[in-house]
Amino acid sequence: MIVTAASPPVSLADGLVLRQACPADLDQIGALLAERGEPADALDHRLVMTDPDAGWPACAVVVDGDRVVSTATLLDEELRLADVRLPAGQVELVATDREYEGRGLVRALMRWAHERSAARGHVLQIMIGIPYFYRLFGYEYAVDIPPAPVVRTPPAGDGTPALRAARPSDIPAMTALQDMTQSRFDVAVSHPAARRRWLLAHGASTTWVVERGDDIVATGRTTPPDDDEVILAEAAALDQAAALDLLRGVAALVPGGQVRVAERAGTVAAAAWSGLLSGERRTEAEQYYIRIPDVAALLDRLRPVLWRRLGAAGIDRTGRDIVISTFGAHYRIPVRADGLGAVTAGGAMQGPGAVGGAGVAPDYLPALLFGPHGIDGLSQIRPDVYPGPDGQLFHALFPPLTADVLSYYLPY
Repeated sequence: MIVTAASPPVSLADGLVLRQACPADLDQIGALLAERGEPADALDHRLVMTDPDAGWPACAVVVDGDRVVSTATLLDEELRLADVRLPAGQVELVATDREYEGRGLVRALMRWAHERSAARGHVLQIMIGIPYFYRLFGYEYAVDIPPAPVVRTPPAGDGTPALRAARPSDIPAMTALQDMTQSRFDVAVSHPAARRRWLLAHGASTTWVVERGDDIVATGRTTPPDDDEVILAEAAALDQAAALDLLRGVAALVPGGQVRVAERAGTVAAAAWSGLLSGERRTEAEQYYIRIPDVAALLDRLRPVLWRRLGAAGIDRTGRDIVISTFGAHYRIPVRADGLGAVTAGGAMQGPGAVGGAGVAPDYLPALLFGPHGIDGLSQIRPDVYPGPDGQLFHALFPPLTADVLSYYLPY
């Protein structure tokens, strides 16, 4: 467990103070979250604060005397790229009293969250956020949120699906199913152990399992039924029969209504349901935000992945540097016979092509490293993303990636 010292209180304008939250703030924070968000947010905050893997150091408040007027919480995450695991943070449960909006309180809380995230060793942050707003704090859109098309209920099986709400004792089996499902994706964010506990108690979704004899063979999360519709997400199944039983069981929750399923392309569940999906497709882009606070530090962590990509492409660049420019800065990665050397950062480089380098606008770097387009796709839609004269090299280093993100709140 990472132990992070509490930040000292920070004096803000008009006598306001930003400080770590404490148990005496619990009811006020809950009331503020319920008023500005959803009633279930108060319970979610309580679950985080009372969990030994998070607790009060994960939350900050802005107070006016004894009154809590703004709050934010930083959660620990982990993003996997290939076999490299990257510690990450996620800002959640953000709210400000209406009377105190427009005073920069969220900006101050985001600064606190990012400083705490750095102290905890996080090399990036990932989040779901309202459109555009979090770009003001260095976040950029990077990873697609999958669509959730309508699915028809499959024909009845051999018996009634043994669907039931998940219990704490089911967590190991559910974790194994999710790990198996996520193993096919290039980029994955799983549920940390603490959040798996919280999800069984919060009210914004319900986690289900399907039993076959004494074994759990499928799991998924649903939104509360709304207007005779339910969304099934995070579906993971041992086999296609289990996936169909999961779908039948969820459909029974809304008799006569419709079920939408969040797609997880290439998985067992996706294969089982492929013939049942409607032709309806989403037409608007929806993506997760990613923030990269220190490009050199992140690239340094990704050296094993980049080295394997070079080898798989049969590219030998021994003795030469890989150069990536974000125009206001640039990064050099030495190529040695036995691997990539430490990343070094340099100043502005407007024309990286002159040294055989690639250019990528800083706001598209998260999409380049973790997104579905790769440098080839991005270069077709962004003039400020290009591979330079050595296209073969950078196409190998930055291919399109598949991704699967499990988040506290379902993005639907």
